[in-house]
Amino acid sequence: MNKTDKIRVLVVGCGHMGASHARAYHHLDEFEIVGLVSRSPQSREELSQSLGGLPTYSDYGSALKTTSPDAVSVNTYPDTHFEYVKIALEAGAHVFVEKPLAETVEKAEELIALASRLDRKLVVGYILRVHPTWKQFIEIAKTLGKPLVMRMNLNQQSSGPQWYTHKQLMKSMSPIVDCGVHYIDVMCLMTGSEPVSVSAIGARLSDEIDSRMYNYGQLQVRFKDGSVGWYEAGWGPMMSETAFFVKDVIGPQGCVSITDAQLDSSDDVEGHTRTGALKIHSSELDAQGSFLKKDKYISTKDEPDHDQLCLLEQKLFLNAIRQNTDLSSHLKDVVFSLKVVLAADESVKTGKTISL
Repeated sequence: MNKTDKIRVLVVGCGHMGASHARAYHHLDEFEIVGLVSRSPQSREELSQSLGGLPTYSDYGSALKTTSPDAVSVNTYPDTHFEYVKIALEAGAHVFVEKPLAETVEKAEELIALASRLDRKLVVGYILRVHPTWKQFIEIAKTLGKPLVMRMNLNQQSSGPQWYTHKQLMKSMSPIVDCGVHYIDVMCLMTGSEPVSVSAIGARLSDEIDSRMYNYGQLQVRFKDGSVGWYEAGWGPMMSETAFFVKDVIGPQGCVSITDAQLDSSDDVEGHTRTGALKIHSSELDAQGSFLKKDKYISTKDEPDHDQLCLLEQKLFLNAIRQNTDLSSHLKDVVFSLKVVLAADESVKTGKTISL
């Protein structure tokens, strides 16, 4: 493939994330979508028609063989990621895959080693890393001194199709594992330190999910530099919409928070990447012991929407392929965040604090 040739991409999974990434490839002149793969005839046909009529497939293996793509975009349920990524790499394709990379650290490391051996690019969809507000949130947090206290959650009150999707996801992993990789990654970026231990609690709040699974969980993580953080995630029709959006970091010099002024409800998937403003508070006092500075607000009203964020992710994927970007640091962080949330999952099941 010459650098001027279009990158022929096969999109696997036509749900919310797959559709957004497909629209990103459609928008970028450097990509050409050679096929859409989904087990759902309706989702793949609707997406195909919205993009001008693209070839559709119900079977991933046959689609991969028929199209011989330069790249594969994997946007399916997490329990398929390892197999689908492995097959794509072995077929000679570069791979973009939604988080998490795999269900275990060992499988994730196997895929990374395979990509390296075959000289293929492997990018995992950590969308908060390309989000302008979250990038600014991380940088401000670094100015607050040490240790940091990081408080974050992602509770989603879901019903109908959203609850169905959540139940399908929970056939392979819990909410704190599925979404937790994002927030552990952010905490590591904020502290520049390594987690040393993690503990977690969880509860099964529905008879509609497996008896060994839980749809509410909270993890607590301790870092080498003394920083601490907690992350909470729950899915389902029973979830409260009170305090469903907490993104808050505290340090000796003050705190910074993402406010949710523009958010409507917790079942809006885009609502968890859309923000209202950044609120910065300084702990500095004057001679009388009163606050020296007023709280500062930074508007985020012009931030990209979900599709635009997916476009930024695909530009990163494009640059990795075209410019031969070194992804070793990205993949190291992917494995580390996965290790932490899987340890939290073990803590829920054993009731013990897990040393890292």
